[in-house]
Amino acid sequence: MSTTTDTPASDSKRKAPAGERVADWADGRLGIYSLAKANMRKIFPDHWSFMLGEVALYSFIIIILTGVYLTMFFHPSMNEVEYHGSYVPMQGVQMSEAYKSTLDISFDVRGGLLVRQIHHWAALIFLAAMLVHMMRVFFTGAFRKPREVNWVFGFLLLLLGMFTGLTGYSLPDDLLSGTGVRFMDGAILSMPIVGTYVSMFLFGGEFPGHDMVARFYSFHVLLLPGLMLGLLAAHLILVFYHKHTQFAGPGRTNKNVVGMPLLPVYMAKAGGFFFLVFGVIAAISALFTVNPIWNLGPYRPEEVSTNAQPDWYMGFPEGLVRAMPGWEVSVWGGHTLVLGVMIPVMILMPLVLAAIALYPFIEAWVTGDKREHHIADRPRNAPTRTGFGAAWISWYFVLLIGGGNDLWATHFHLSINAVTWFVRIGFFVVPVLVFVATRRICLGLQRRDREKVLHGRETGTIKRLPHGEFIEVHEPLDQEQLHTLTAHDQYEPVEIGPETDENGVERKVTRGQKLRSRLSKGYFGDSGQIPKPSAEEYKELTSGHGHH
Repeated sequence: MSTTTDTPASDSKRKAPAGERVADWADGRLGIYSLAKANMRKIFPDHWSFMLGEVALYSFIIIILTGVYLTMFFHPSMNEVEYHGSYVPMQGVQMSEAYKSTLDISFDVRGGLLVRQIHHWAALIFLAAMLVHMMRVFFTGAFRKPREVNWVFGFLLLLLGMFTGLTGYSLPDDLLSGTGVRFMDGAILSMPIVGTYVSMFLFGGEFPGHDMVARFYSFHVLLLPGLMLGLLAAHLILVFYHKHTQFAGPGRTNKNVVGMPLLPVYMAKAGGFFFLVFGVIAAISALFTVNPIWNLGPYRPEEVSTNAQPDWYMGFPEGLVRAMPGWEVSVWGGHTLVLGVMIPVMILMPLVLAAIALYPFIEAWVTGDKREHHIADRPRNAPTRTGFGAAWISWYFVLLIGGGNDLWATHFHLSINAVTWFVRIGFFVVPVLVFVATRRICLGLQRRDREKVLHGRETGTIKRLPHGEFIEVHEPLDQEQLHTLTAHDQYEPVEIGPETDENGVERKVTRGQKLRSRLSKGYFGDSGQIPKPSAEEYKELTSGHGHH
């Protein structure tokens, strides 16, 4: 009897589908099922601004895919050869193997030019999406505890992306990229003591050397993408672990997430969005040519291309250098310090980058807020922070004008000196004006929100009262709108306290405490925020007294 009952069970095991047996085998060794069961139904909130990070992620994937294709045909060598390819105007011209292989990719490899264009456009869109994504995180306060480390990871990704783009567009060894590398070499040489050593290491000798393309190629396809992949993985793991921020709304708290499950809804939308991003980038690449190296010719150290402009993400350092006066000083027995390059590249730019990277920690120190935040701010409810962000963006655009001062002068028939002086003055004046204007706009919007909560929404309906007065009828807000307009925190400025203790002994107040108190008043004093309406005010007005 035992034999007859055991046989069907063993038969049923042998008849299990192959895919199921493979899944069971993998789960027994890797724990895939339990891991998927715990995480595949994770909830993600839905808001249009969250797609900015996805655009950056999908652009990076496109860069990797097209980059792998291009590496199969590119020769990272500066050996001189004579061109005899399909592009007739370059016949017989001496050029490096790197430049020749790029021409071959553009004119002889099937689909090569389109892939080159997609690769370049994806890189530009990747950096733009990262910058806008970081601005969304900044303006909504999504960098606060526990996400300070993830902000630093995102900042490093942006910085590495800039250097990856710089090394990437230098690889074709054309006249435009060579001019950009010459600018970079000049900035490196301005570094006291170590500048010449760094330059020799990068270029393998006197600029441009014989190893520049090969070394940049190693940085571009191995070192920098490897670092970026590691940072990207860490960034996504922290997003998954800390959960995504969400905007205020009914039922949304710091302890929950309201949205869609990862599977199947979010993954289906993400998959479709990836192909949409890929299609848009492909369409742009097919319609608008970027970096036409065949019109520029191979790089020659004694030549400089006209209209030589950096990609938009490198306009910041170039604008600093072009706007800076050409100051030089001699120290230590005849050693020359090129202040016109050293100050913007070695002092101002690192200070700005450090301020961006450390801002979450600075704001946490000013506010003294050690709580976790999973609800995103509306930018208007943090006027000082929003003013700083807008001021930085305006500052960047001023320097971008400085980085292309010759094109602004020629296209708008201006004096290049006038453009340069505008940048020099605007460097100090424009961010201050933008900060003040943005802060006042945010405070005005806060006042309007306060009026909406207390008096309702304007309907445009005019009503005449019995005694002849005309008023506009206001419609009360629903509970969802009231929650959105009143859910933000109302901080109190940090006070130093009395100058003496309870025994009359003078307290020692450090400079750091004084600075923190001043900054806190600037953030959260009477001029930094509008008090949101209290429940008592709302009840009094909506009970019939003063409400139309």
